Amino acid sequence: MTFSLDRRIEFRDTDAAGIVHFSAFFPMMEAAEHALLRSLGIPVLPASATQLPDGTELPPVTWPRIAANCQYCEAARFDDVLRIEVKVLRIGNTSVEYQCRFLRDDDLIAEGTVTAVCCYLSQDSGPDSKRHLTKTRVPDSIRKLLAQHQ
Repeated sequence: MTFSLDRRIEFRDTDAAGIVHFSAFFPMMEAAEHALLRSLGIPVLPASATQLPDGTELPPVTWPRIAANCQYCEAARFDDVLRIEVKVLRIGNTSVEYQCRFLRDDDLIAEGTVTAVCCYLSQDSGPDSKRHLTKTRVPDSIRKLLAQHQ
């Protein structure tokens, strides 16, 4: 099953010719990934474990990106409405790879992938505390939720 959302192209996304700048697609892919996670009840930046309505506990993990790419097929312009489709391509031991497709009506505008690694986010105590990321296995509870979009 593919997750999708619509996004209107804003002026800030475009160059002087009114065409979406290539770099604008990357934040849109990240926002679509976050929307997918939230739709499943998976927090993007949890402070503690989260409990789903069915009683399943999700550990406090976050998802920094380790790879991203995008191929462009047609120009998108200011005020276009794009449908962004997100599909889970692969769930590895410690990472998840997503495919993002950008469509205007049924025309493919761009297509990319994002790979995120599963990490625990911890924080030192004290006045100069720092946050640390520690790579970990994708928890089974999260793996099961993500598999709904493979």
